[in-house]
Amino acid sequence: MILYLDTSSLVKLYVDEVFSDLVKGWVAEAESVATCRVAYPETLSAFNRRLRCGDLSDKDYGRLVKSFSNEWEAFVSVDFDELDAGRLVAKHGLRGFDAIHLSAAGIVRSAREGVAIVFPPSTKN
Repeated sequence: MILYLDTSSLVKLYVDEVFSDLVKGWVAEAESVATCRVAYPETLSAFNRRLRCGDLSDKDYGRLVKSFSNEWEAFVSVDFDELDAGRLVAKHGLRGFDAIHLSAAGIVRSAREGVAIVFPPSTKN
């Protein structure tokens, strides 16, 4: 099984949030974990936002950035089709980055025929 994580789920691997244990369990069971390449700057932005809000110390922020950056290569990082993402926005009323992630997951699905791709239930706080 390929587990596809959007940014909000990916952050839960590094920051203790509601559903973090659940996401970590799914990752442990997955054959591989895929995400869109936009998740790299989005995740760093999420860490930075927590630093600015005072939820993370400078030391914890540095540790998270280093850990995530070092582990990025372990994820299957895929591109997206901007035209497909635009169609998904129009068809389903999605937010932009949700459509981007859904488009990227579609690319994974088409590249790995016969392999199950699983999206975790919404883990947004």
